[in-house]
Amino acid sequence: MLIRDIHSATKISFSFEFFPPKSEDAWEGLFQTVSNLMPLKPSWVSVTYGAGGSTRERTHELVLRIKKETDLTVVSHLTCVGSTCQEIETIIERYNASGIENILALRGDPPIGQDRWIKAKDGFAYATELVAFIKKHYPQMCVGVAGFPEGHPDTPNRIAEIDYLKAKIDAGADYIITQLFFDNRDFYDFCERCELAGIHVPIIAGIMPVVTRKGMSRMAELAAGARIPARLLKAVNRATTDEYVEKVGVHWATEQVRDLVDNKVRGIHFYTLNNARASLQIYETLGVQDSLQLTE
Repeated sequence: MLIRDIHSATKISFSFEFFPPKSEDAWEGLFQTVSNLMPLKPSWVSVTYGAGGSTRERTHELVLRIKKETDLTVVSHLTCVGSTCQEIETIIERYNASGIENILALRGDPPIGQDRWIKAKDGFAYATELVAFIKKHYPQMCVGVAGFPEGHPDTPNRIAEIDYLKAKIDAGADYIITQLFFDNRDFYDFCERCELAGIHVPIIAGIMPVVTRKGMSRMAELAAGARIPARLLKAVNRATTDEYVEKVGVHWATEQVRDLVDNKVRGIHFYTLNNARASLQIYETLGVQDSLQLTE
C-alpha cells in the first residue's frame, strides 16, 4: 500500500524504523522485535540505508524479507551517498520489480572519515534531485523526505532551510518525516513554518525515547545535535541506573506522543533501534493499542 493512501485513509499513522543487522543472530533478534510490534498494528515500517555494497544489500534483503514474511507496508530509505545516478536507478528498478513502492529519499550523511558532504561523481547532489528522478521515471512510487524541527545542521539559515524543503515537495515528495526531537514546541513551530511556506503534505513526527545515558549522548551526535531540554537532562541525571534512565526516557516520550495525538499530528514514527521494549511501554502507558488506528 502506498504511504500517501495510508495518510488519506487514517487520521494518524503510527510507524516504526529498523536498521539492517550485521550478524545472523541479530537478524533473528530483529525479527523477534518485528513480531513483538506486530500486535500494535503499525501503519507501516521503514528500513534505513547506508552507502557501500554490503550495507546496501542488507537494506534490500531486509526490505524484501519484511515484505515476504509479514503483511506490513515497508518503506526503504535511499540516499545519494557514494552512488552514481545509474547505480541509484538500478536500485530503484530492483525495488520496483520486487513490488516495493515506497521510498524515503535522502541526501544522506557524509561517510565515516569525511567531514563534509561531497557529491559522488555522476551522482545526485541533493535529495530534491533524487525525488525528481524517482517521480519522473517511477511516478507510481510514493516518496517521503526528511524534515528538521530543530534546523538542518548544514543550513543555519532557517528561512532557506524551509525553502529547500519546499523544493523537495515541489519535486513530488508526498510526505515528510522529521528528525527526532524532544520538545514538541520545536515540532509545532516547524509545522507552522511549513504551512507559511505553502507545504501541505502530511508531516510525521520522529520520536526516539532515551533509554541509557550513553545512548542519549549518541543520539545527540547522530541526530545532528538534537537539543535535549534541561528538564530531561535533570531527570536523567537524577536516575541512579540505566534502568531508571529508561523509565525517565519512556515517560518523556510517552508525554510527547500524548501531546502530539491531542494536537492531531498526522503521524508518529518511532526510531526503535531494533528494540521493541520502549515502544511497547509507550503504547501500554497510553492504553491505546487499538484506538490509535483511527480512520477518517
